[in-house]
Amino acid sequence: MQIDLAYTGPILGVERAADKALASGYTGLWASETKHDPFLTLALATRACPQLEIGTGVAVALARSPYTIAQSAWDLAAVSQAQFRLGIGSQVKAHITRRFSMPWSHPVAQMKDMIAAIRAIWHSFESGEKLDYRGPYYQHTLLTPNFNPGPTGQTSIPIGLAAVGPKMTELAAEVANFVILHPFTHVDFLDSITRPALHRGLQRADRSRQDLEVVGSVFAFAEGAEAAQYDAVIRQKIAFYGSTPSYFKVFETLGREDLGPKLHGLSKEGRWLEMSELIDDRVLDSFRIRAPQDQLFDQVRKRFSGRYDRAILTVPGR
Repeated sequence: MQIDLAYTGPILGVERAADKALASGYTGLWASETKHDPFLTLALATRACPQLEIGTGVAVALARSPYTIAQSAWDLAAVSQAQFRLGIGSQVKAHITRRFSMPWSHPVAQMKDMIAAIRAIWHSFESGEKLDYRGPYYQHTLLTPNFNPGPTGQTSIPIGLAAVGPKMTELAAEVANFVILHPFTHVDFLDSITRPALHRGLQRADRSRQDLEVVGSVFAFAEGAEAAQYDAVIRQKIAFYGSTPSYFKVFETLGREDLGPKLHGLSKEGRWLEMSELIDDRVLDSFRIRAPQDQLFDQVRKRFSGRYDRAILTVPGR
């Protein structure tokens, strides 16, 4: 299992973080679309540390068009000399419609069309053939030579799809090169919900498990002076994610059916600080790994062996 690092700090700190990640034994660095643009963040990282693999984990797809994603990914793959992986996710309705002011329709079907459209655009970039993609949600039928960046001579860019629920998980297994599993998960949910969904998606596309890389984001950090602070941040993150109704099943598989509705109610009232108080130590332990520095990678591999091919360690707010 390869171990990567999620970068969640300020954009101007990513170059130093990339160097430090490589020196600390991480294989890759991932950037998410939270406070900064992940493509720009990774461009800085790969210029500073070209040996490090990079990936968006994730870019919000439904806030963009397939063409803008395809173009950003094409350029970043070239800058990184084929070290780049494109991870995309749908986000939830409230963020798409209220934060990004973009339309919301049928996210699973839309993401399937999105991936097909991106690949069609890349094919035209590389081959110079006419762009003529017509899908149920996206149509791309114009690409003159003046706007074609041209071939890179590289192999195709891997596309990954972020997933939590079974429908999006099935889709990832059906059409993506890799799946990115949310840090808001635990082994019971993985074994009872996620892995069967992956199996169904692979079967639908007549693919084998070897055709899909399973990448899991993990709340994990080394013991130290900031451990209590990191635990507090992760409690807040668990409470935040768990307040989303579409994620309630994650708590249900822990035997905590009560938590989701309680958190959702507090979130509607804006009582964000009180929400983390509902995350007790047993729930916290199910979602995060905390270990001495020299044991951290081993503990991650022990928990997720046979479940993940690649783990992205993340400490939110670090």
